[in-house]
Amino acid sequence: MNKLGLLGKNISYSFSRTYFKNKFEVENIKDTTYENFDIESIDLFPTIIKNTKGLKGLNVTIPYKEQIIPYLDKINKKAKAIGAVNTVKITKKGKLVGYNTDCYGFKHSIKPFLNTNHVNALILGTGGASKAIAFTLEELGIKYKFVSRILSEGIDFSYDTLNENDIKNHQIIINCTPLGTFPNIHEFPNIPYNCITSNHILFDLIYNPEESTFLKKGKENKATIINGLNMLKLQAEKAWSIWNIK
Repeated sequence: MNKLGLLGKNISYSFSRTYFKNKFEVENIKDTTYENFDIESIDLFPTIIKNTKGLKGLNVTIPYKEQIIPYLDKINKKAKAIGAVNTVKITKKGKLVGYNTDCYGFKHSIKPFLNTNHVNALILGTGGASKAIAFTLEELGIKYKFVSRILSEGIDFSYDTLNENDIKNHQIIINCTPLGTFPNIHEFPNIPYNCITSNHILFDLIYNPEESTFLKKGKENKATIINGLNMLKLQAEKAWSIWNIK
């Protein structure tokens, strides 16, 4: 029996397990299972590798997309450039190879909505997912700035310093923070929403709830809103093709 799974912390809500369970049923894939590996700390990861017979691959989610890198034998060129891994393939020889499929999922989710005025973006948050978003925006020729709670090296704005003009000048705003995820659905990034217009795209990596408070506030100002569901589906299928289990 081939085993796949999701590595993360507090992931009982996870999309991936349900997605792959349904995929296996619909496509009549009988010899593969998918389970959650919910660990408190990344140093428990080698135990999973050692004790899980038939493990062929993993998806990796918050907070381990960067922390997993030292445990891998090899990292795909794109994942290395991004500095974050969300897919691991375990080779026949037992080697662990890291990939990033977030960039693929994001690129193909946002591309249909882009037009000529979408030249500058704000990335809210600085975790592993935000690195894949930044990499993809570069590929698309879109300039970006990072927004975080605290100003530090590589961070362009804090939420306190972000002003109305900054919102007007950046017509793509991507939420890479967990703010607003179920069950804390009333939370949202603190930005000047009153300056958002119909020319803006608000993209939220969150998919539960389907319409986060961040997206609702964008919708009220006629922005185009996109949640993270399609991105997740695309990156999941990309991961499946990397594992290539028939």
